[in-house]
Amino acid sequence: MFSRKLKPIFVQNKYLVRLGPQRDGGYIIDKRIINKIDYIITCGLSDDWDFEKNFLKLNKKTQVLAFDHTVNLSFWKKRLTKDLIHFFLLKKLSIWKIINIFKYFDYLSFFGQKNQHMKLKVGRKNIKNKEINIKNIINHKKNILLKVDIEGGEYEILNDIKFYSKRINCLIIEFHDIKKNIKKIYNFIDNIKYLKSIHIHGNNINKLDKNGYPYAIEITFINVKRIKYEKKSNYKNYPIAGLDFPSVKRNDDVNINFI
Repeated sequence: MFSRKLKPIFVQNKYLVRLGPQRDGGYIIDKRIINKIDYIITCGLSDDWDFEKNFLKLNKKTQVLAFDHTVNLSFWKKRLTKDLIHFFLLKKLSIWKIINIFKYFDYLSFFGQKNQHMKLKVGRKNIKNKEINIKNIINHKKNILLKVDIEGGEYEILNDIKFYSKRINCLIIEFHDIKKNIKKIYNFIDNIKYLKSIHIHGNNINKLDKNGYPYAIEITFINVKRIKYEKKSNYKNYPIAGLDFPSVKRNDDVNINFI
């Protein structure tokens, strides 16, 4: 169970929308924030930018700036080799999986002109051609949607996120290693100035640990200076039917409880 500190504020479901796939990589946001976003800053890309593609269909003026040092030519060669082996072993028989073999061409198309992918690690430091911090990513930008999924590296950048929270209209962040870092998560929520949680979802890629924590939790925050919310008690159950879906279909979704 989690502290009530993690419980989202009340938002009517009619304002919530899921962008991205109905699996890992899909996230819930408040649709009213969509036209208030100039930049999507994606920290952690891998081979999934469906969220960003869905978002741009609703707000074409937004620019996507993605940062991931692991997505390079070697990454795509290994992925293609693995996909082709699975295909010939008859493990990729659905249309979606077959099309997904050629994801690299979608990558080249999506990040070809306005949208950019920088092969840099996101962290505390700013090292030329290797690592970049939130300060240098944000620079003078405003009206930002910041999306963070960097497999445990999120804890290194929480202080920078807090410092620049005024410029962030929406934050989507995935917290990993929950038991080890739960105090850091609570501290972040206690001290974030402009951002309030509007949604939470548990990642079910693994079973709950012995403390009842999921593999990771995905939280969406909205800048309450940009959208005003009702001061009303939130009695919703999480996951929300029709909006939330299991990160992986083979496992049951994670029920989030608060005390």
